[in-house]
Amino acid sequence: MEIWFEALGLFEKIYWVVAGISSVIFVILLILTLIGGDGGGIDGDVDAEIESDTGIDFQFLSFKNLMGFFTIFGWSGIACLNAELSKFAVVFISIVCGLAMMFAMATIFYYLAKLQSSGTLLLKNAINQVGEVYLTIGAKRSSIGKVSITVQGTLPELDALTEEITDLHQGNVVRVKAVTDNGILIVELLNK
Repeated sequence: MEIWFEALGLFEKIYWVVAGISSVIFVILLILTLIGGDGGGIDGDVDAEIESDTGIDFQFLSFKNLMGFFTIFGWSGIACLNAELSKFAVVFISIVCGLAMMFAMATIFYYLAKLQSSGTLLLKNAINQVGEVYLTIGAKRSSIGKVSITVQGTLPELDALTEEITDLHQGNVVRVKAVTDNGILIVELLNK
């Protein structure tokens, strides 16, 4: 192996070293990503909550993308060298291929991040939904009860009040009229 490497010219050696080292790092990053061990630290991402955070932006320049660039840069350059293209063509093609890889990876990670859900239950989505009383709700907002109601595809038991003149008991069918500022549903009896 040493004899083969020594026989290469400097230009070819650079491409082989870049391809070899970046491929090893890229495979390690890929394995860590698949098993969930990338933890954000390797990628250089900052884990902080920002008030106006609208999600993950398109991240073209990240450690993973740079490793993807150098891996494809190296291997496409080696392929071009084996095809006996000029040095200019080798460099040009390998840079274009590396940039295409960076763009593809950034696009994939961007859309994968868009698939994530925050899991936050938005109570405003409960308005006009129909549910069932789970724990008795006191008349004229006298005591908080609970209702089971489908919100965002889940069936949570949520705190509720009513403005009805009689208590709402377990099994009564109700509709959500409003939501208070502190997240309590205001319900009304559906079948009066």
